[in-house]
Amino acid sequence: MTIKQLKRYIHTLRFMKIKQINYRVYYVVRNKVRKATKHSYKYSLKSNSYKLNLNPSIESYTSYSSSNNNSFTFLNLSNTFNNKIDWNFSDHGKLWTYNLNYFEYLNQKKITIDNGLKLIYDFIENLPKVKDGLEPFPIALRGINWIKFLVQHDIKDQKIDDSLYAQYNILLDNLEYHLLGNHLLENGFSLLFGAYYFADNKLYKKAKDILVSELDEQILSDGAHFELTPMYHQIMFFRVLDCINLISHNDIFSDRDFERFLKQKASKMYGWLKNITYKNGNIPHFNDSTDGIAPTSNELFEYANRLNIKEDILILKESGYRKYEQEDYELVVDVGNIGPDYIPGHAHSDTFNFELYIKNKPFIVDTSISTYENNSQRKYERSTSAHNTVMINNIDQSEIWSSFRVAKRAKVINLEENEKYVSATHNGYLRFGILHTRKFLALEDVIVIEDEIFSKKEQYLESKAYFHFDNSINVRVDGDKVITNSAIFTFEGLKKLDIVDTTIAKGFNDIVEAKCIIVLFEFKLKTNIDII
Repeated sequence: MTIKQLKRYIHTLRFMKIKQINYRVYYVVRNKVRKATKHSYKYSLKSNSYKLNLNPSIESYTSYSSSNNNSFTFLNLSNTFNNKIDWNFSDHGKLWTYNLNYFEYLNQKKITIDNGLKLIYDFIENLPKVKDGLEPFPIALRGINWIKFLVQHDIKDQKIDDSLYAQYNILLDNLEYHLLGNHLLENGFSLLFGAYYFADNKLYKKAKDILVSELDEQILSDGAHFELTPMYHQIMFFRVLDCINLISHNDIFSDRDFERFLKQKASKMYGWLKNITYKNGNIPHFNDSTDGIAPTSNELFEYANRLNIKEDILILKESGYRKYEQEDYELVVDVGNIGPDYIPGHAHSDTFNFELYIKNKPFIVDTSISTYENNSQRKYERSTSAHNTVMINNIDQSEIWSSFRVAKRAKVINLEENEKYVSATHNGYLRFGILHTRKFLALEDVIVIEDEIFSKKEQYLESKAYFHFDNSINVRVDGDKVITNSAIFTFEGLKKLDIVDTTIAKGFNDIVEAKCIIVLFEFKLKTNIDII
């Protein structure tokens, strides 16, 4: 290991919670001991005699079809298993394998009861050989999806119950305290479903313990999920709504205080999502957000309304996001930190990034994500140059590495704002004696962005402001102007203006060509975006 790599690990690890480190060490040591002693999971069988009630939820986006074969589509990639399903299939990457093992396709309308049961039985038969699917996260999601399917079709099957209860005990033994964040929340959501399905007090107590403590920490005062990824906020909101659906229609534990707690969190999450969602129903693609993974905002609003959940009227604050609306445009800017220090896995090096919609259509966009694999595409999609912000001397603001790691990270150290204006400074380049201040002014027909670079020592700076356009936008340069059908860009302080071919993601494994303008300046740049 080089000195540089060692420093990167130190800067990554120093932000982690002691609890995370302790559990990582504990699980590694414990699993080695168990392997040496040939440990196996053996649990008494659990009968399920209670009949659960659930209102309809939201249909799954994942796809399964079976005419003469088993064909699955996840993440815009398909595979057909002509004979036996390979539950460890890995040719499309680990996330695809996870999706195969989540069983979310059980909750699509077109799947038949027979096909659903056939898939569950096949999985149970092959369970001893399953690898990724027995990690706690896929166990948690699979548990929810199996229970939804069994309840919806009023299926009582002891073989399935035996397997499901054993899997829940594996989950209990491997809760993701080493990861925390949305992973531990998903563990808690699933344990609650298991508790109600099996009328199990042990599962219920652990579920409630996790959900109360984690939702209190993970839902910010303005209603945002603290990982600051709108797509994951949608997923977490969906889970909370499902839990309310479960509790409000079943009186097994009769815990109205807990039900009220979940409804309060749901109302706050509803309010934040309402604030951040564009008029056309889209969400900003900040951090690890993309389309086709989570339920849409409108689907979630409709589901919340069916459960009699009302939105809290909140303003965007603690999440670091701000939204400015005029008749012809919506501007969403990021003037916050990259996320919780101890779990920045879904964060990008994108401080002062923004998106702009004009007349309900995407115009300036985040390049979004197309993969979670540890490759050059993932590295680019998390980099500063893939976002609508400023990069100095070709160095990322925050030190993004691997698929889900951040070492040194930018912090916002000053923030001023009013109804139409926000100004903030970040210290991501302080190690070079540099600070970056960006100001946004949102007027009726023009958006003004001012960038100022402060250097504590005399040095030449190559500052680049990036503006990524949606693939539907035609862009041309006319001297020092950038002209589109929707807006005209003019600049003060530029040294050079380039228009380059680039790519943006429309979903996992779905990359399209688009245009980006790169404005080279040194210390000051003023950008006017006149809406036409």
